[in-house]
Amino acid sequence: MAYRIIISPRAQKEIENAIDYYALYSTDAPEVFITLLKETYTTLQSNPFFKVCYKDVRSLKIKRFPYSLYFIINENKHTVRVLSCFHNKRNPHKRPRYE
Repeated sequence: MAYRIIISPRAQKEIENAIDYYALYSTDAPEVFITLLKETYTTLQSNPFFKVCYKDVRSLKIKRFPYSLYFIINENKHTVRVLSCFHNKRNPHKRPRYE
């Protein structure tokens, strides 16, 4: 059974900001980012058990872009809650831990 993806408001805002940023510099980059983000969601739906970064928070890098999704898994509800779409070159102390 596939895991259901839940996007937090914080993650949604960060995703929108990334798309807006790429749109300033390229007509293709936003579409590519969205496509690869959807591929990342598909990966999480089938197998979300990636490395643990902090307590129960895990991460998965979005291919070809300097962003990672930070998320927690609820095995009882079969959900993956995406906490953040974090730029990998930002201050690592600002990475999400819990929301």
